[in-house]
Amino acid sequence: MSSTLGCGDLLVQPLLEVDHLRVEFAHRHGALRALDDVSFSLAAGEILGVVGESGAGKSLTGAAVIGLLDPPGRIAAGEIRLDGRRIDHLPPDAMRKIRGRQIGMVFQDPLTSLNPLFTVGQQLIETIQAHLGFDRQAARARAVQLLADTGIPAPEQRLEHYPHQFSGGMRQRVVIALALAAEPRLIIADEPTTALDVSIQAQIIALLKRVCRERGAAVVLITHDMGVIAETCDRVAVMYAGRIAEIGPVGALIHRPAHPYSVGLMGAIPSMDEDRERLLQIDGAMPRLNAMPSGCAFHPRCERVIDRCRSERPELMATTGETRAACWLVSPAQEVA
Repeated sequence: MSSTLGCGDLLVQPLLEVDHLRVEFAHRHGALRALDDVSFSLAAGEILGVVGESGAGKSLTGAAVIGLLDPPGRIAAGEIRLDGRRIDHLPPDAMRKIRGRQIGMVFQDPLTSLNPLFTVGQQLIETIQAHLGFDRQAARARAVQLLADTGIPAPEQRLEHYPHQFSGGMRQRVVIALALAAEPRLIIADEPTTALDVSIQAQIIALLKRVCRERGAAVVLITHDMGVIAETCDRVAVMYAGRIAEIGPVGALIHRPAHPYSVGLMGAIPSMDEDRERLLQIDGAMPRLNAMPSGCAFHPRCERVIDRCRSERPELMATTGETRAACWLVSPAQEVA
């Protein structure tokens, strides 16, 4: 993997490297391939957005990185390296030491992450003690500071409250505080702003950017919202049917997308600068795992499909812009033809 630019525009070695990752689910008729040949890297201090329709493999990629694949799902091929150390083949006990301490996770629904039987303070303090070895007094002080850092008012009092006593936005902040409790170097945020109002979304985005800037943490931001991607991320990966369709700097991909699927996603975003009666629509739906088309998985929905798309699967290749796209339309051979 090549070096990338972090938030401070300093050339650094990747913190996270995912190489040719394949995730399969055992099935009575054979293995279903949910992720296929997914590769990307992430530098310390960088925010990578992962976008695509439901079923594209976004959340599954995050679960594979943090080691939370539910059986019968398994990593069938490829490697995941954190700080140069391979982690995809570690036993459960070793992975539990990494999870939370080196990799934090922010789930879409905070109620699935918080135990309703314990106060927020108990859950934060236990997490801090488990990963950092603080005594209870020091752990409590850190828990109060984390709640304050995430914008929760009266953190001393709120520490004694249960999850149901918080609003949806406040619960999401608590989940982020839990993810940050052990000062992990990598944070995977799965739809952290879904179902939140616009003002709370802006505060969550600002918090993630501040963590990236001040702590040098890297963030994988999984979302459907291209507005959140544009506001938050340094780079973006567009996923389709378990593969990366296009990846590159966020500005380049939003304004000059190369893959027809990326073009369709960008065309479906309302614009304040253009007067359009209708937004673009991508006809059809994401293919099922047991009915994956041959060649490029997007070709049944693509208006620019050529014969090669139906028979050969393209790899990521350089485009005329700054992105890389898995599309035969951007290949040198197609340009010459």
